[in-house]
Amino acid sequence: MTEKHHVAVLMGGWANERPVSLMSGEGVAKALEARGHRVTRIDMDRKVAARIAEAGPDVVFNALHGVPGEDGTVQGMLDLMGVPYTHSGLATSVIAIDKELTKQALVPHGVPMPGGRIVDCESLYEKDPLARPYVLKPVNEGSSVGVAIVTDSSNYGNPIRRDAKGPWQEFDRLLAEPYIKGREMTVAVLDGAEGPRALTVTELVPKSGFYDFDAKYTDGMTDHICPAQIPDRIADLCKGYAVQAHTLLGCKGCSRTDFRWDDELGEDGLFVLETNTQPGMTPLSLVPEQAKYCGMSYEDLVEALVEEALSRASTGGRNG
Repeated sequence: MTEKHHVAVLMGGWANERPVSLMSGEGVAKALEARGHRVTRIDMDRKVAARIAEAGPDVVFNALHGVPGEDGTVQGMLDLMGVPYTHSGLATSVIAIDKELTKQALVPHGVPMPGGRIVDCESLYEKDPLARPYVLKPVNEGSSVGVAIVTDSSNYGNPIRRDAKGPWQEFDRLLAEPYIKGREMTVAVLDGAEGPRALTVTELVPKSGFYDFDAKYTDGMTDHICPAQIPDRIADLCKGYAVQAHTLLGCKGCSRTDFRWDDELGEDGLFVLETNTQPGMTPLSLVPEQAKYCGMSYEDLVEALVEEALSRASTGGRNG
């Protein structure tokens, strides 16, 4: 990108993922400044629309994670303001952050996802919604916030006790899914001139427990094997499903799709868990890591996302 722009980097907010968003936003801001762009840092608050209007940027880099930066709220606001922004738009954000809506969009098109159903948390104190082991997760949070794996040996009780610490104490409703044993993997997808392309497959190996919020964002808690040491056929399937999810959901800029693979079952053991429309951009984040593997620096990646947003705006394209 030769032309220099004024970029407002939107970060922070009040979601559970605020600390991660601040790290992502600061990394993005420094990268853009290193390339000579003018940057205005904006820590999301209730007066964010006025602050963006006052700054008058050419484009907003949306470095928010979780609600309201990833669920369509901020996207709708920016649409009304007529300000271009990176990543996906209103409709895509509404669907992709909701795990049940994501299934409804992807499964009919052949994307394999775990079964399951929405449950009222009150019912968990009476009986299990599924045979153990199973997973309970919020319907519309990211970064493995509030995820619990319920097993016969877990200390939650059987049925789950009201005083047991878990997502049922924070949310009224949760998504219950069968637990898929095996390996955790992820694929980044980046938009380009020739359409979306999958970068590579990374396997995530937590040093203890599972790939939860702490494992994702604490240095040294998870090994990233990039590229994953898996059969070519499984890698191709992962990349194909990631591009398919990106396309079907209408993602823009970049996305990251997460998988579980029960390697004892081969191709039948591969499942998409979710697609993230606002992947992290921290030093530990997976999209920058995969981009680097493909020969793209962090600064190149950040500029590419800004360029994509501005190009879409100049041609009258809409965010998904």
